[in-house]
Amino acid sequence: MASATDPTIYKDAVVVLATAGIVVPLARSFKVNSIVAFMACGALLGPFGLGGLVASVPVLGAITVSSQEALSGPAELGVAFLLFVIGLELSFERLRTMRRLVFGLGLGQIALSGAVIGAVAFALGQPKTAALIIGFGLALSSTAMVVELLASKRRTTTSAGRASFAVLLCQDIAVVPLLFLVSVLGAQTGQNSLLAGLAQAMVQAVAAIAAIIVIGRLGLRPLFRMVAATDSSESFMAATLLVALGTGVVAAAAGLSMGLGAFIAGLLLAETEYRRAIEVTVDPFKSLLIGVFFLTVGMSVDPAQIASQPLAVLGIALGLFGVKALLVYGLARWFKLSAATAIESAIMLGPGGEFAFVLFGAAVSAKLLAQDVASLVLTAVSLTMVALPFLARLSRHLAKRLVPPSVLPDEALATPPDDHAARAIVVGCGRVGRLVGSMLEEHRKPYIAIDSDPVLVASQRRAGRPAFYGDATRGDFLRLCGLGEATALIVTIDNPRAVDETVQAARALRPDIIIVARARDGAHARHLYEIGVNDAVPETIEASLQLSEAALVGLGVPMGLVIAAVHERRDAFRAEFKPAEPSSRAIPRDRRSRRL
Repeated sequence: MASATDPTIYKDAVVVLATAGIVVPLARSFKVNSIVAFMACGALLGPFGLGGLVASVPVLGAITVSSQEALSGPAELGVAFLLFVIGLELSFERLRTMRRLVFGLGLGQIALSGAVIGAVAFALGQPKTAALIIGFGLALSSTAMVVELLASKRRTTTSAGRASFAVLLCQDIAVVPLLFLVSVLGAQTGQNSLLAGLAQAMVQAVAAIAAIIVIGRLGLRPLFRMVAATDSSESFMAATLLVALGTGVVAAAAGLSMGLGAFIAGLLLAETEYRRAIEVTVDPFKSLLIGVFFLTVGMSVDPAQIASQPLAVLGIALGLFGVKALLVYGLARWFKLSAATAIESAIMLGPGGEFAFVLFGAAVSAKLLAQDVASLVLTAVSLTMVALPFLARLSRHLAKRLVPPSVLPDEALATPPDDHAARAIVVGCGRVGRLVGSMLEEHRKPYIAIDSDPVLVASQRRAGRPAFYGDATRGDFLRLCGLGEATALIVTIDNPRAVDETVQAARALRPDIIIVARARDGAHARHLYEIGVNDAVPETIEASLQLSEAALVGLGVPMGLVIAAVHERRDAFRAEFKPAEPSSRAIPRDRRSRRL
């Protein structure tokens, strides 16, 4: 007979799952940010909330978390996964294209904010080491919340979105050396020769990191190649978790943080062809574990401390936001960003972030920072993070007021023809869209081109082409452009989100229309097939095929064989990206070509 199970062992896990599965979706239905909901639940159910009343009201023990320490392990895993995904999303190409903002605006913000806030902490009586940790810990903003808020309002591609993301990217990179600095300073506490201890710790860290990188470069590709060959999603998931957590454990055993090891693992995997599949695999775990982390963040908020020191908490929160916002605004203007971009970025980056809890927690454990000071400052940081959704709305409002109203060129004021004629619709007047339009003209196929850039539309109309200004992601505008009678919709823009929204809007209005769309890569092409395109053209693959064709012809391979091989390879890619079951919307290729 099975032994009796103690339900209290699983009580904290049930509370966390109930928060993630019930409370957070309910909060989001009321337009409450999910991270704020996790933090609020942590404050309510934690030891400073209802959990503190268990002694007098025992029944509350069933719905509260017994202690913050009980979730410290899952929270640490959440931080490790967050850094793993950050490393996975980093690439030298991305850093190169954004280097001016990342290493200019981002590094400037971290250095200036850390110096100013650290100087204030030192002036208020904190030791040098504690002031240094406080300064750089508070210089960091909330990557999780800011990115989510920008994405929810489709502002990631705006000037303010790009500037904010660049600064956050630099801050994420800076977390790794800051965690290393805290661990080294903690290891050298009380020793006579700090420089000797730092040198020894640096040698040990470099050796550990070098070993991880060498082993990773030699072993990761063969490992994932072997796992992918099994065609088992469970094995792929297990291998991903093994690499992320195993590297973190190895780093922790070498005296570093788990997050640093996971970050290095993400960087190594970002260079492999399995990067996108790994991102999809870890996303559910990452979201849940990061939610647990923010739950523990909420548990650290003591309402009694706010009540006993309201002026101190409010003063730290306002001072932190004011100092960071002013510094970000000044730096943004110095980097020639517009006033609207600067003020929106400053307000979004002004509050504190989740990594302050990580750094301060490590500093308290290493006895570099007093617990009462950390608790007071982190309570203020929590207030700034809770205020972020409201500050985001304020930043958008102020930015709109600072942007002068745009005046459309006369050419962009023309409206699409209302003759109900059958013609193709080309979305995009850029380089690709102009080429598609010229090919349609050459074969005497009527069409109109639409674009949301009035300058492009005006230039095309001056050149005598049927271009019109408008937003193709809006169904009512597509209907105005004659989508009901259109022979085909050809999407040529290079913004994946806008491509997806245009395809979905068109497919909802015309289930039978031919849709040919430009895709960023193979993964994007696969997604476009899933949402209803008839043909997706991945630009990276097409460029590779054209390069191959030119190279083979140049090497003396007969043109006919080369063209046949390229077409065969293109069809193989198309078969790979399309769903296994043919869509009912699919139209045979010969019939599509006749209709076009």
